[in-house]
Amino acid sequence: MIGVFDSGVGGLSVWKEIVRELPGVPTLYLADQAHVPYGPRPLEEVRRFAEGITRFLLKQGATVVVLACHTASAAALRYLRSTFPRVPFVGMEPAVKPAVQRTHNGRVGVIATWATFQGELFASLLARFGQDVQVIPHVCPGLVEAVEAGALDTPETEALLRACLEPLLAAGIDELVLGCTHYPFLRPLIDRIVGPGVEIIDPAPAVARQVRRILEGRDANARSAGQPPAPHTFYTTGDPVRLMRALERLVGIRTEVQALHWEGNEIAFPAAPGAYPPLTARE
Repeated sequence: MIGVFDSGVGGLSVWKEIVRELPGVPTLYLADQAHVPYGPRPLEEVRRFAEGITRFLLKQGATVVVLACHTASAAALRYLRSTFPRVPFVGMEPAVKPAVQRTHNGRVGVIATWATFQGELFASLLARFGQDVQVIPHVCPGLVEAVEAGALDTPETEALLRACLEPLLAAGIDELVLGCTHYPFLRPLIDRIVGPGVEIIDPAPAVARQVRRILEGRDANARSAGQPPAPHTFYTTGDPVRLMRALERLVGIRTEVQALHWEGNEIAFPAAPGAYPPLTARE
């Protein structure tokens, strides 16, 4: 079983690719919407959230954990691997390497959160792949909140995106790396703003392929595309109705969402039976 988590709905862009790659494998998806967005938070705080979420997913039967969040990966991926040495983790990293390989003019833009750029992971990417090109990182405030609110194609969101992208376009980039899992849901707007002269790179398909390799390497019954779709379970530490609506809007599925809450550094189901009844699309 594959466990996937993010601060909110952005990780659904990765979950969707995992399900496409491994349609016969069940998943658990946890949105920590009590703490969204992660981007402005200290890395130590995000690391604490990631550890609590990982413990919960493992208790629910996850055998692989995917950090479908660039900020959580920057803050916690190395820590989680050392804390849970027997658990395979797959994290997100801005796709600097393929962008550097594909650029024609040597100018690559990366849009992400402040915390993603502050982590050791991004510094390592620049050291390994950014020596012979100009990699331009740019923080885009407000975009995560826009996606969480479902404002995917509004004048306000377009204004935020233009403010974010125009400095990169003025610098002459020909490659744009999406360094936040929320951003692929803004792809139509991004395409419209940057035009055909800029290639956009989303790392989600590569992450899904890596999950497949891990499962096949562990002989974890990674089933073929000919198998019937597997069951998927969705949790949120925020409002279940909010995630339920996002699932239908963003990935086209109607399903129940289970509510969770934080107790200190641990995640638990609601203590009072029936406090948060299962929600369906009919509700």
